[in-house]
Amino acid sequence: MKTYSQKSSEIKREWYLIDASTLPLGKLAVVIADKLMGKSKVTYTPHIDNGDYVVVINAKNLKVTGDKMTDKTYYRHSGFPGGLKSLRLEEVIEKDPSYAIIEAVKGMLPKNKLAADRLARLRVFDGAEHTHTAQNPKEIK
Repeated sequence: MKTYSQKSSEIKREWYLIDASTLPLGKLAVVIADKLMGKSKVTYTPHIDNGDYVVVINAKNLKVTGDKMTDKTYYRHSGFPGGLKSLRLEEVIEKDPSYAIIEAVKGMLPKNKLAADRLARLRVFDGAEHTHTAQNPKEIK
């Protein structure tokens, strides 16, 4: 038996549409990361970026379980002494709802040279309308 290894010229990308109000944040991030990496395809090859495009709508209606809205904290640091900033999840969703989804998916992707290109294929929209109707994305239930 021989192991199949996909070539870069054989990549065929598809578009998928996911509603963020249907799943909790963690489960949503798992589905998105799976599509971005292409792990659900039979032609998956670890060193080739054969993932698909993912469009996420209704990011402002994001669901989480438990007390994550008040307990989950996002940190960033300016690099200067005393420059640690923190925001709770509810503040992040109020300010920029797409940031919470992007950060969750970023944490689920492998930390390698392909991660930036995979994350660039993720498009997140706050409302129900998106600008990728011409690509005819398949809706994931």
